[in-house]
Amino acid sequence: MVIRLIYLLACQAFRWLALFARSDASKDAEILILRHQLTITRRAQPRPRFSWSDRAVMAALLRLVSKQRRSQVALLVSPRSVLRWHARLIAWKWTYPSRRPGRPAKPEALRQLILRLARENPGWGYRRIHGELLGLGRDVAASTVWSILKQAGIDPSPQRVDCSWATFLKAQASAIVATDLFHIDTVFLRRWFVLFFIDHGTRRVHIAGITRHPTGPWITQQARNYLMDLGDHAESIKFLIRDRGAYFTHNSDAVFQAIGVHVLPTLP
Repeated sequence: MVIRLIYLLACQAFRWLALFARSDASKDAEILILRHQLTITRRAQPRPRFSWSDRAVMAALLRLVSKQRRSQVALLVSPRSVLRWHARLIAWKWTYPSRRPGRPAKPEALRQLILRLARENPGWGYRRIHGELLGLGRDVAASTVWSILKQAGIDPSPQRVDCSWATFLKAQASAIVATDLFHIDTVFLRRWFVLFFIDHGTRRVHIAGITRHPTGPWITQQARNYLMDLGDHAESIKFLIRDRGAYFTHNSDAVFQAIGVHVLPTLP
């Protein structure tokens, strides 16, 4: 009895010495494996089942444990099981459908363009929008336009009614900019003229410049500065409303017309 006890103590001492010789990574991996197995067995099921995340964790940790230690540690899975999981994964890759059946979805930019045309022109139906898209070089079927409008909750075939001027302005407000000059008098009775632009969609006022003597070249330069400040947002402007003052010359109009803006002088 004493000899057997001495033998067991010696074996345990050699095991402890072997632990000191192992790397920290191997011991940490073994601890993580045992902890993860304990988590799986605690699940309220008749028998432990491995999810796809469990398989991935176990396969990654088993690579860090040597073959000798795998046979000594109580594992719920064997290396053969990991190979079987890998074979199933490869089979699933080649049998799982890579794309959904049916037509591919239309680009998001085309969808946004269709919705914008419908919102800015309430009287247009899907046929009119389809014709406008063809004029812009967009090859799309009329049924596709109808489907996009229907999914967005917009009537594809609205009733043809005469829209009021207020409705038209509200629909086109984001594309309208107006400009004019107003003057202020200082305490020294000097008059200064202020050039401003107002965005009808946001009601935001942009002060372009201040001068005592507004001239055509000065207005033209301020128009260039205004478009430079807008940057990419300048492309959204479609109409510019101005009065018929002599300081608004053809050169200042040409600055806006160069980017496709229609200049609309007010009535005399």
